[in-house]
Amino acid sequence: MSTLVQNPTRILFFTGKGGVGKTSSACATAIGLADAGKRVLLVSTDPASNLDEVLRVKLSATPTQVPLVPGLLALNIDPEQAAHDYRERVVGPYRGVLPATAIASMEEQLSGACTVEIAAFDEFSKLLGDQTTTSQFDHVLFDTAPTGHTLRLLELPAAWTNFIDSNVGGTSCLGPLSGLAAQKTLYAASNSALRDPAQTTLVLVARPEHSSLTEAERTRTELAQLGIANVRLILNGVFHAQDPTDTTAVAMEARGRASLEQLPAGLRVLPRLDVPLLPFGLVGIDSLRRMGAPTADASESGAPVTETTFRGDSLDALVDQLAKRGKGVVMTMGKGGVGKTTLAARIATELARRGLCVTLTTTDPAAHVEQAVRDLGENASRLRVTRIDPELETRRYTEEVLATAGSGLDAQGKALLEEDLRSPCTEEIAVFRAFAETVAQGEDRFVVIDTAPTGHTLLLLDAAEAYHREVLRKPSGSPEAVQRLLPRLGDQSFTHVLLVTLPEATPIHEAMQLEQDLARAGIKPFAWIVNQTLTPLQVKDPVLRSRRAHEATHLRELQGHAARIVLEPWGTV
Repeated sequence: MSTLVQNPTRILFFTGKGGVGKTSSACATAIGLADAGKRVLLVSTDPASNLDEVLRVKLSATPTQVPLVPGLLALNIDPEQAAHDYRERVVGPYRGVLPATAIASMEEQLSGACTVEIAAFDEFSKLLGDQTTTSQFDHVLFDTAPTGHTLRLLELPAAWTNFIDSNVGGTSCLGPLSGLAAQKTLYAASNSALRDPAQTTLVLVARPEHSSLTEAERTRTELAQLGIANVRLILNGVFHAQDPTDTTAVAMEARGRASLEQLPAGLRVLPRLDVPLLPFGLVGIDSLRRMGAPTADASESGAPVTETTFRGDSLDALVDQLAKRGKGVVMTMGKGGVGKTTLAARIATELARRGLCVTLTTTDPAAHVEQAVRDLGENASRLRVTRIDPELETRRYTEEVLATAGSGLDAQGKALLEEDLRSPCTEEIAVFRAFAETVAQGEDRFVVIDTAPTGHTLLLLDAAEAYHREVLRKPSGSPEAVQRLLPRLGDQSFTHVLLVTLPEATPIHEAMQLEQDLARAGIKPFAWIVNQTLTPLQVKDPVLRSRRAHEATHLRELQGHAARIVLEPWGTV
C-alpha cells in the first residue's frame, strides 16, 4: 500500500505545529488508501483550510468526490456555515411566534465566536462519534488546525459533557441547554472514539527542526493526559545534501541532523516515518502520490531550473520604518508554521536595540515567544515578554464577574452565575478581553503581538466586530479597551499588520485570503514578509535549485499584489 501510515485504524488524525505538512501528509495517506481500494473521507477541521488548493477541487461542508482518485471524498467543516445552521436550529422554531425584536435579540446573542466554536464542534462530533454518518467509509481522516487549536478541539467532548452533567440551572452562554443535552450521547461517543486505540490513531507531523520537535513532544504529552495513546510520528522534509560545495545545503543538513540528535525521548519510541525534502510543491494529485510513495525520489524536479532577479526590502529596513512611529502595535499574521513567532521576537528585539520600550506577547496557545528572543545585553530592560494565558485570563475574568455582577445576587442566583461561568465559552470572552487590554498598551510603547494561525486569529477578529456592535448599543458596561479595540486595529498609524508567508503557493494564497478578511474589518497590512526564502541565496544543490526555481513563480504573483515586500533568507535566526 502506497501510504504514509501503515496498518491504519478507521479514524486518523493528522496534527502538529503549523507548516509542517499536515495537510499534504493527510492527503497523501488518503490517496494511498483510496488507491488500495478503500472508501475514504478526508475532513479538514481547520478554519483556514487549504484542502481545496492542495487537492485542486472546490470543497464544501458536504462530501465531494476528489477527481482522479476513485473512492476518496473530502469536505471542509465551515465554521461560519455551521454557526448559521446552528442559529437557525435554535431560532427557527420561534419565527412567526415571537416578535421580530425578540428574534433579533436571539440572533444577536448567538452571533459571537463562542457560537461558531460549538457549531463547528457539533459537525466534528457527528463525523467522529456518529458512525451512521460515515458508515459508507472504511476510513475517516481529519486534517486538523495547528496544535493549539486542535488540542482545544480534542478537549471539547469531555469539557461539554462535564458541563452538561454539572449544570443544574439549564442555561449556558448559548441559551437553554436542551439542545446541548440532546447531544450528550454524541459527545460521549466522540470522547470514547478519540481514546480507543483500536478505532483512532493520531499522527504527529513534524519537521527536523528544534521548535517543531519540541512542539510535537509537548503535544504528545498533552495527548497522553487526554487519554490518547495511539500516536505515530511523521518527520517531513528530511534533507540530505547532494552537493558538498553548497554551503547552504550543508548547513541545512547539519541543522536537521542536530535537531534529530536531540529528539525528545517521548518521540523516539513512537513508530516513525521519514519523508525527504522534495524538490517540488505538494499541490495536485500527482505530487501527493509521489510524496506517499515509499521510494519518493528527492532528486526529481517538477520544474525547469531558472534564475530569478526578484528583489525585496530587508527586515532591518522594515524595523527602521516602524521605529520612526515611536509606539503602536505590530502584529505578525499568517498561516501556521511560516515563522510568525520568530519574526515577532526579532522585530521586538531590534526595536528595543533602537532604544524603544517594547512588549512582546502572543495570542497563540502553542507559541513560546520567550524562547525566540535574542540576547539584548544592556537593552534587556526595554523589552517585556508576556503571553495571553487562557487559563489565567479565564480565572481573572471569572473573579471579576463574580465580584461585580454577582455581588448583589442571592445564593441561588450566584450559584447559577457560577454555573454559567464554568462553560467553555467563558474562556473565549476572557481571552478577547485580554487581547483588547494588550492592544491598548500600544498608546505608550510598542506592543509586538505574535498571533495564532490564520483561522484562530480570524475568530478573534470576528469576536472583535461582534463585541464592537454590542458595545455601540450599550457602552457603559464595557471596559475602555474593549470599546476602542476595533478602531485601534483599523488605525494604520497605530496598528501595523505584517503578513508573514513562505515562498510557496498555499501560504501565499492563504495570506491573500487573510488580507481580504482583514479588509472587511477595515484593517490594511503594513507589509508582507516572505520568510525562509532561497531566492536571495546562491545554491547549487539540485533539490534546493529546483525549490528556488519554484519560488520565482510565487514571488512574481506576490509582486503584483503587495506594495511592500520583505525577503527574509533561509537560515536567518
